Amino acid sequence: MVEIKTPGEIEAMGAAGRVVADILATARAFAAPGVTLAELDEAARDVLAKAGATSPFLHYKPRFAPTPYPAAICTSVNDAALHGIPDGYRLAPGDLLSVDAGATLDGWVGDAAISFTVGPRLHKEGRDEAAHDRDERLIAATREALGAGIAAAVPGGRLGDISAAIGAVGRAGGYGISTDLGGHGVGHTMHEDPHIPNLGKPRRGMKLLPGLVIAIEPWFMGGGSDDCYLDDDGWTIRTADGSRAAHSEHTVAITADGPVILTALSPPRP
Repeated sequence: MVEIKTPGEIEAMGAAGRVVADILATARAFAAPGVTLAELDEAARDVLAKAGATSPFLHYKPRFAPTPYPAAICTSVNDAALHGIPDGYRLAPGDLLSVDAGATLDGWVGDAAISFTVGPRLHKEGRDEAAHDRDERLIAATREALGAGIAAAVPGGRLGDISAAIGAVGRAGGYGISTDLGGHGVGHTMHEDPHIPNLGKPRRGMKLLPGLVIAIEPWFMGGGSDDCYLDDDGWTIRTADGSRAAHSEHTVAITADGPVILTALSPPRP
């Protein structure tokens, strides 16, 4: 069932979204060569605790998962596209890291994700500049696709308009796109109706109405293949060809005045 939120409920979701933004800003500032993924998870838990919020990821168990998710955030490195579990892996210079975070505050959920490369640009001592530039183009494409999807999230439009806008950016860049996992409704729980594929045809699907709140989340695979697979941990989605992947996401409210981002990243702290 698709829920339509009132202006007051959207405002409450914005409070949860600001916690998510703070988690992502903290993760980006803290992520550096030598830092473990588990340490990033601990930093996220600190942000949640200080805000009086909880993680909708922690102990989440959808039908496909063999066990509940064990962490507060998802940390996906290099060929891991989605749902990477924070563990003892130490970030290395040049890693492509995607961080997906959620927060539940006063019964409402926010959900967002960012991708970035770790450490300074490498020269001869590590991955070459061409590889770095490929990663940056991939990350930029997911951001561009997110912006295009948000721009299409207007009253009177259709879900397919969002999917088509995202897919056009991904295909123009030659990137792989899976339609199995994509955007979704957000509200009292993290995953609600409707499902929003990252590839589709315009003017198709459900009509977009004011009060609909959705997570728009393009993720692309750098090698161009649309194929991916579930890792042995039962959670991590990896690219089938071993190429790198990137992921960008915002929770967005459709209003009479246009789309409103509820998880806008916080400005840098002084």
